[in-house]
Amino acid sequence: MNELTKRLLSGIIYVAVLISCSLYSQFTFILLFFILMLFSLYEFLKLINLQSVFAYVLAILMYAITALYHFPETTKLDINKIIDVLIVLLFISAFIPFIFYLFSKTKQLNTALGQLFLSIIYIAVPFSMMIHIPFLNPEFEYIGKTFVGILSLIWINDTFAYLVGKNFGKTKLIERISPNKTIEGFIGGFAFTLLASYFLSKYFQELSHIQWLVIAIIVSVFGVLGDLIESKFKREAKVKDSGNFIPGHGGFLDRLDSVIFATPFIFIYLLLI
Repeated sequence: MNELTKRLLSGIIYVAVLISCSLYSQFTFILLFFILMLFSLYEFLKLINLQSVFAYVLAILMYAITALYHFPETTKLDINKIIDVLIVLLFISAFIPFIFYLFSKTKQLNTALGQLFLSIIYIAVPFSMMIHIPFLNPEFEYIGKTFVGILSLIWINDTFAYLVGKNFGKTKLIERISPNKTIEGFIGGFAFTLLASYFLSKYFQELSHIQWLVIAIIVSVFGVLGDLIESKFKREAKVKDSGNFIPGHGGFLDRLDSVIFATPFIFIYLLLI
């Protein structure tokens, strides 16, 4: 099997898993993105050269607190009490690294703690916010199509930014961070994403055309920023890809960088409306 075939096959499987898990049920959606969060966190910790169990503890607690809001029927205990306990545990565990790194000789305190909380802000917080998105509707019911629509816009933006940039790109966007990205590519991705939002609104009618249009703008702007930020981390780590879990595509962080950075702003927008 040649490299192109492996890349195509792994890409199809990756997209199929994301779409099917998002559409099947809220459980498969939340479980899938929990797994993706752990893989992304693992890759990011490698990029910044940080070995810390606290990052996983804090991320898992934060994700669990968020997810439990959507599963009150899975336990006979009072869901509010469980969440209260988890919030206390999260608060306490957030201070444990301070004590640990205080007596650790491996790194400077400010460097270690800065990297730890950067990993939480960059990985755990976006994943904990994005799993709310399918529930942000008047009935507060799980609608997986909403998230599939957002993923579609992100993929369309990435695809057409690449195609337009490759064929017509001349002006570099930020050459010192990502020499292959061009302003023409950004404009191309932006235009096709806006166009796609119109057709998505005809099928994904849970949101209006104007709302899909705003989401398309958020995807185009913040998705590119997310890609550039991850490229900056990889450049500083002197690596091409964040990992090698997806043949021909690199790591999960490489595939999810736009999703990670764009979805918190989409969450805020949908929460406001």
